[in-house]
Amino acid sequence: MTNNRIVTISRQFGSGGRTVGKQLAARLGIPCYDQELIEKLAQASGFTPEMVAKQQEASPYSSHWAFALSEGQFMGASIQDQLWQLQRKIILELAEKESCVIVGRCADVILKDHADCLTAFIHAKKAKRAKRIVEVYGETEVAIEKRIRDKDKRRAVYYEFYTGQTWGLAENFHVALDSGELGIERCVDILANLYQCR
Repeated sequence: MTNNRIVTISRQFGSGGRTVGKQLAARLGIPCYDQELIEKLAQASGFTPEMVAKQQEASPYSSHWAFALSEGQFMGASIQDQLWQLQRKIILELAEKESCVIVGRCADVILKDHADCLTAFIHAKKAKRAKRIVEVYGETEVAIEKRIRDKDKRRAVYYEFYTGQTWGLAENFHVALDSGELGIERCVDILANLYQCR
């Protein structure tokens, strides 16, 4: 274990967890890895960033079912499994190299026994998440609840498939914060204080 301190941010879609992560990193003067991990995965795997992002959005179950029905079953791990192993390696290397904030990517579980790690889950009521998605991302309100439900379900399935743990379960994190009630800035304040007190 190094002297580096890591904060992992898991989040519901539309809760502002990514924004919390970026603002927290800026406040602490350390790097934040979110989309940057997709770039690193693309470089390490040889796939395009778009392909990496698409694979991480797909359900592992459907991916493995399709894989089992193809000739790929004789050639080793699926693309998703290969990306998972690379992602795990990159996250472990980042934690070894520097203090940082990592958004998503199951980093809370990957670093559980490997780093001084503060794990947070950012959530909010569905209505507040829908409002934020419309305001921040400029999306229409049409079918927004379905999009939230689908996105959260994909995150949960991916997380549970690769970690064996229940996504969003409070006891799996050091702290769970309701960004809808607390606001983004207060969430950043709380996490910054916890980070500095550890």
